[in-house]
Formats: sequence, C-alpha cells, structure tokens
Amino acid sequence: MEKTALKNGTVLLAQPFMLDSNFRRSAILLCEHNEEGSIGFIMNKPLEMRIDELIGDFPEMDAAVYFGGPVQTDTIHYIHNVGDLLEDSIKVVDGVYWGGDFEKLKFLIKNELIKTENIRFFVGYSGWSEGQLADELVHGSWLTSFMDANFLFSLPSSELWKTILEKKGHSFEVIAQLPDQISWN
Repeated sequence: MEKTALKNGTVLLAQPFMLDSNFRRSAILLCEHNEEGSIGFIMNKPLEMRIDELIGDFPEMDAAVYFGGPVQTDTIHYIHNVGDLLEDSIKVVDGVYWGGDFEKLKFLIKNELIKTENIRFFVGYSGWSEGQLADELVHGSWLTSFMDANFLFSLPSSELWKTILEKKGHSFEVIAQLPDQISWN
C-alpha cells in the first residue's frame, strides 16, 4: 500500500465509514500544508447554484459552485488550470492552480479566455490547525492519494471519491464499490 506524504497537492479521501456529514465520502485537495496548518477544498460536493448567481457583479458563467468545507462559508475560492493567464495564482500541482487576481479573473471570463471546464469555485474551505490533520491521519479518518488535474477538470464530481479510491488499488478497489448507505438487515 502506498503512503502519500502530506504536502500541497495531496488528496485526502474520507475513510469509507466516516459519519461527519461535512466530509462523508469527500475528496479534498490540499492547497496549502505547512507547520501552521492545512487548507483544502472538497472537490466533490456541488451546490445548487452558479457562480454568477452568487456574486452580483460577476460575468455570466454557467459554472457550478462547490462546498469547499465548513470553514468561512462566507468566502469564495477558485481552483483552475490557467495559471499562466491569471497572475498571483499559486501552483498546487502540475495543471492545478489556486486563486489569482480576482479582477483579472472576471476579465478573462468575460472575454471567454477562461471557460467552465477551466475552473471550479468553492464556498468556504476545509482547514486544520497545526498538527490536527496529522492526528486525524493517525486515527484513520483520511486516506491519502496523489492529485491529477483530470480528477478535478475531467471526472464527474459524483464519481471522484470512488475513482480515486479505486486507483489506490488492492483492497481499496473493493471498498470503493460499497454502497453509500449500508443496511445491516
């Protein structure tokens, strides 16, 4: 079984029997991990809204918004694959960037240089204080994996947790097939 070190670009997969409704069957991309703590975004919890409905002066865009996590749910974040176009973006892994100049983002969207397939928007984020995430890993709350830009920009979010778990191989392929609600009849 591979073990992935925690670092920017690590994917956290909620263990299959996690009951916390915020994180049940979540696939979280860590965008920042250091000695002070960690910040990530749940990649597979779409909300029933579009970004241009959420932000008043935003250009028209049929882009879904995702629940990034339970921390600061009054904030908007974005992950994209156009870091070469958007100044101040932070490279997370190859083909995946976090943030960037918001006014330039709106300009690029208005001029159709950034399209829905290039970006994901998140309300709130998932955060851990110093040592908290490492402790949760020790207690088995999370499985780790490597990030691939295709996970975010090509796969349906409803298949993300299962697909990444299957890619871990071995017994994880079997666990990924378990239904979300298991009945103990």
